[in-house]
Amino acid sequence: MNFEPVIGLEIHVELKTKSKMFSSAPVTYGKEANTQTVPLDLGFPGTMPVVNKEAVIYAIRVSNALHMNIDHELHFDRKNYFYSDLPKGYQITQDRRPIGSEGYLEIVVDGQKKRIGIERLHIEEDTCKQLHFKNFTLLNYNRAGTPLIEIVSKPEIRSGEEAMKYVETIRSIVVFSEVSDGKMEEGSLRCDVNVSIRPEGSKEFGTKVEVKNINSISYVKNAIDYEVKRQKEVIESGGKVIQETRRYDDETKTTVAMRLKTDSVDYKYFPEPNIIPIKLSDKFVNDAIASCPELAESKKERYLNEFKLNEYDASLLVSDKD
Repeated sequence: MNFEPVIGLEIHVELKTKSKMFSSAPVTYGKEANTQTVPLDLGFPGTMPVVNKEAVIYAIRVSNALHMNIDHELHFDRKNYFYSDLPKGYQITQDRRPIGSEGYLEIVVDGQKKRIGIERLHIEEDTCKQLHFKNFTLLNYNRAGTPLIEIVSKPEIRSGEEAMKYVETIRSIVVFSEVSDGKMEEGSLRCDVNVSIRPEGSKEFGTKVEVKNINSISYVKNAIDYEVKRQKEVIESGGKVIQETRRYDDETKTTVAMRLKTDSVDYKYFPEPNIIPIKLSDKFVNDAIASCPELAESKKERYLNEFKLNEYDASLLVSDKD
């Protein structure tokens, strides 16, 4: 039996603002643990969040680049869960009204252009970094509260190659628009992959497996290719694919089970009571879009048309911002 992969990606992008999403603490990388914090980042009672204006501008830039509808009213929600990486016991995010919705991205694979639908782009705060040891875990709150955007694709990707091109294009957009450095090795851009397979021609979705926190573009392709192969072997041997969360192991080039995911978690979302809805004027949104530096695709068109460069040279020049 021939199978068709069905793949959706969730990409988290850290924004390179000077301060955090809701506090005045600096956004840094590589500083001594727990030195880049203020009381809000640590969940101290009595502290109040204040929205980072620059982060909103950056989110609008990326939403526009992804041909999304931009919400002119900013709403935040609380996502409630208790875990050691979340000092407040909840994360401030956007659930009901993401700032960007219903967009798309065009990729080119084997000379063919394909459009991938994007469901939503929302703003949220990052969690703290955990270092796991055999008998204990260390917590570094320097990252807690760093501004993030999460970009959620529709399940319209059909191969590891397409997924890799999709991530490459997203990375190019956030780097050229100067909203993020896009360094996957430093966690500035992280990717979760949802993979299922179904018989060719079927409209029903198969059982979805999530592969978490992939930190390399090549690993995205490798993880998907392995997971598609693994799921085929499970079905062809008479078994059933289990809904679970896995991680990619680069040493073995395999995905490894982390935990079962039988039920969706009820995060008990409700509107963030400490941030009232903020109206964004047409001028604010238009200025945010106009302030965006030229993106790679636009540069490439200019190099081809104005400077008469060939396809190879133009592509090579825009493959790296520097």
